[in-house]
Amino acid sequence: MTSTGLSIGEVARRTGLSVHALRLYERAGVLTGPVQRDAAGRRVYREWDVAWLGNCVLFRATGMPLAALAELARLVGEGPGNEAARLKLLRAHQERVADQMARLTECRVLIDAKVTAYEAHLAHGSSGDPWQPAPAV
Repeated sequence: MTSTGLSIGEVARRTGLSVHALRLYERAGVLTGPVQRDAAGRRVYREWDVAWLGNCVLFRATGMPLAALAELARLVGEGPGNEAARLKLLRAHQERVADQMARLTECRVLIDAKVTAYEAHLAHGSSGDPWQPAPAV
């Protein structure tokens, strides 16, 4: 845009978020402060906004709800003095992510076992369905 800011299109390109998502994030309070506007009323973003939105993309990829992200943004936007509240929010999310990872590990073990079974089945030209237990004799 100019040396004073970035357009919404440029921020969309740099963050991988759509223009629609950026507007949604603004309405949901996910930015750490209000988005500035130029004389024509167009949004003007700062480099800080791009860096913050990069974090938001990662937080959302881990399942952080928009409400939690908005709360974190509010706390960061308030400035120093509320670090304990930020830490509490992040620890709660950290625990949710750890639980998700444990569940995904269980899923991966099942998938790996099934892939191995099908690979062996196909490599040996076996008959029957490797998913089903062998019939009792």
